[in-house]
Amino acid sequence: MSNGTPPARDALDNKANQLFAGKVVRKDLVRKVKVGANVPVFVLEFLLGKYCASSDELAIQMGLQVVNDTLANNYIRPDESAKAQSKVKESGKYSFIDKVKVRLVDSDYWAEGVNFNNKFLHIPSQYVRDYERLLMGGVWVQVDMRFETDEESKGKNPFWIDKLVPIQIATFDLDEYRNVRKQFTTDEWLDLIVRSMGYEPGEMSRRLKLLFLVRLIPLAERNYNLVELGPRGTGKSYVVQEVSPYTALLTGGTTVANLFGHMSGRQKGMVQIWDVVGFDEVADLQKMPKEVITTMKTYCESGTFQRGQEAVAGDASIAMFGNTNQPIDVMVQTGHLFAPMPDTIRDDMAFIDRLHFYLPGWEIPQMRNELFTDHYGFVVDYLAEALRDMRKHNFTEIIDRFFSMGAHLNARDRKAVRKTVSGLIKILFPDGDVTQEELAEILELALEGRRRVKEQLKKMGSFEYYQTSFSYTVQDTGEERFVGVPEQGGRDLISADPLSPGSVYTAGVTSDGTVGLYRLEVSVSSGTAKLRLAGGISGAMKESVQRAFSYVQAKKAELGITRDLETSDLHVEVIDLLGNRVEAEIGVAFFVAAYSALRKAPVSPALLVLGDMSVQGNIKPLRSLTEPLQVAKDNGAKRSLIPIENKRNFLDVSADIMEHVDPVFYGDPKTAAMKVLGNL
Repeated sequence: MSNGTPPARDALDNKANQLFAGKVVRKDLVRKVKVGANVPVFVLEFLLGKYCASSDELAIQMGLQVVNDTLANNYIRPDESAKAQSKVKESGKYSFIDKVKVRLVDSDYWAEGVNFNNKFLHIPSQYVRDYERLLMGGVWVQVDMRFETDEESKGKNPFWIDKLVPIQIATFDLDEYRNVRKQFTTDEWLDLIVRSMGYEPGEMSRRLKLLFLVRLIPLAERNYNLVELGPRGTGKSYVVQEVSPYTALLTGGTTVANLFGHMSGRQKGMVQIWDVVGFDEVADLQKMPKEVITTMKTYCESGTFQRGQEAVAGDASIAMFGNTNQPIDVMVQTGHLFAPMPDTIRDDMAFIDRLHFYLPGWEIPQMRNELFTDHYGFVVDYLAEALRDMRKHNFTEIIDRFFSMGAHLNARDRKAVRKTVSGLIKILFPDGDVTQEELAEILELALEGRRRVKEQLKKMGSFEYYQTSFSYTVQDTGEERFVGVPEQGGRDLISADPLSPGSVYTAGVTSDGTVGLYRLEVSVSSGTAKLRLAGGISGAMKESVQRAFSYVQAKKAELGITRDLETSDLHVEVIDLLGNRVEAEIGVAFFVAAYSALRKAPVSPALLVLGDMSVQGNIKPLRSLTEPLQVAKDNGAKRSLIPIENKRNFLDVSADIMEHVDPVFYGDPKTAAMKVLGNL
């Protein structure tokens, strides 16, 4: 394309130009101009839409010339403020493009031209009333300014704003937008929206396209809480920063007053003014006052917050972006996926529980040239206007047409899933006309994004979050479909495949109901009946293994393993499957694993061994059965070996668990081993 020939147009380009004439623009032009001008995309596309929204190559080239001239003559670069001020003085009047902010000093409004670099511009108060955003972070505008000094001011503050036009589409017709949408297939529309964001869908899987669309949900859905953590360079904050004039991206810390308004109520906060408030580097929240997090927690739950005496409401969605510094598989194995968050949020489970969707940023490729499109997409402020208009509409009930949600989704999960579905419907099907198959695809993505949040809460070990087997039921057939998370999840940490001899799954539970899930691996090498423990086995776990080993040594003849034991050393390793380091007493599991290793007989698959023992072989029951069995079921266990003393606790176990996990009761270690060892 370097030879200057325009990119070949495809059928979608022709259709978009025909049906949305004047509202689409060729996205490679945006990049061409953007290289030389540090203005947000919606400002550039405002100009390109004005002068280059055509399919005629000659008209485009002439339009580009006008855009470049406008940017050269009317856009103030930050280093050219003195030149711009002099132009206004010499000509007496001058028009230009800049970002204008307004503040109240005593009883006067003063405007600031950000690149014009003057904080004392006179502005008619009418504009401040019409455009509240001038007071909150500022608006990109076309400004007509005059130079005037009077006797009184003795030449001080001579710049006066005569006219101010925000760079945003003036009118938007939702009915027209919905009607024209009907003339596109779902696939065409999906590709057009992805192109409107500047990307080329031809290079992407369908799943990736939908993940890109999730980034737009905060623009279309009120009070939507999105988090995206992923590697650097994947364009996480691009949508909030560049695509819409109705969004504000915070870099660095902020205050409660800035986000939620002043106590006096004299100035509104960002969540009342903007449609989306984004946090670019979520790690920066670390520096913020604790009060920011506590107020945000209330706001993320209900869209309201307390300022002074009264409760105040806001519509802004919250989008948080952060960088992961480790590969995803490492994060999954060693901790949880909120690890990159600042600890003010990471350790606050109630805050994390309010997030509606966790977008897996590691699935989004780093931005390379071939991912950007040379085709037509909507002028971004037209798209932003469409999504903004859709905020007034509500599609949260649309799921109920065909589906009902599974038992594991609590009220907060359901709200999150409904809001995600509603947002995606607004983007893809603005008239709400969606087939059962299309809705199922959106619903599954929504369930997955919420489940990813819940899985991490579960990993943090809190029992109230253990129900993560998300599902939905198709109403007309009664079929229940389960939805997992691709990177891992509550699925199958306990493998249904046979394990090698010496390996067993076991669990422990603390007094507050937190469960530790482990795979215990005992291997045999030639030696002299020594116990060799891997690093990391300590405290109560180490003591329980040593007690069980003493029992093995004392009973070796009775167990028929004297020769095997005396010529071998036992190496013990314990893999912490949930990564939450729960103190667990796992004597019986060690006994079964050691016996299995010495007899070279594997235990039956998908089995969980519970219970501890004394040196004499007396069985110690668990504090509680419900939590370990729930975790076991969620992670793929089919049977569980349970101390007979816990039989009375079995009455507390839910029918759902009993249906999936068969109990096998035992009263002494040898019986335990005999009941679960295969081929003996």
